[in-house]
Amino acid sequence: MNRPANSNQSARGVKSQRHVRHHSQLASRAIIANDESGYALVALLVLMTLMALFAMAATSNVKQQSQREREKEAIFRGEQVADAIRSYYRSRGGQGVNSLPTNMDQLLEGIQLPGRTKRLQILRTAAAKDPLSTSGEWKLIAPTSQDFGALVKNLTVYSGGVPPTPRNDFRALASVIPQMTNVLNTNSTGTAPGGEDNSASASGPFLGVTSRSQRNSVITYYGIDRHDGWIFTPLFR
Repeated sequence: MNRPANSNQSARGVKSQRHVRHHSQLASRAIIANDESGYALVALLVLMTLMALFAMAATSNVKQQSQREREKEAIFRGEQVADAIRSYYRSRGGQGVNSLPTNMDQLLEGIQLPGRTKRLQILRTAAAKDPLSTSGEWKLIAPTSQDFGALVKNLTVYSGGVPPTPRNDFRALASVIPQMTNVLNTNSTGTAPGGEDNSASASGPFLGVTSRSQRNSVITYYGIDRHDGWIFTPLFR
């Protein structure tokens, strides 16, 4: 007995609806999968961007910390040079400019004290090197250099308007130190030019040293934020 035609049509219609629903479900799943893949890609890009920013910040912090440590070492060594200049000056009678050293080797050789056969070491070899410059050479500053005028000016600003006075054993040099010109205009403003100072050191007696680095500093030394503005001298210490 044959099945009625309308029954066959009904069966085919049901199958067709099932196929439509199946394809619709597959399409929905594909859309959802594409959306999830898109979200995952965006999340991955965001994560990679954040990681790159963190890496840049960490690198910057490492460089800054490294510079800070080198600056601390420069101050430590520079103050040792200043102490050595004082010892040398006193050993030569403290009679003004003629009692000052004229080169770094004189400080490294030490001083001869009465009653002693060996010289007294007053400066370590390491302290004779500038850790902030590629050359490692301190710039020697003569007592008549305008750099001392800038130092006096910066120290006056740092102390609230009170000019520094030379120590008793260096009062004989007070008359040769350049005087400050304008207390309101300090050398510690703006951006340092960078690079290094290749000019010649003092060819005669020197009363202090400074770095040849012309860069801004991370830390400040008596309010001065440039390496070449840090003059290490026993004049006011």
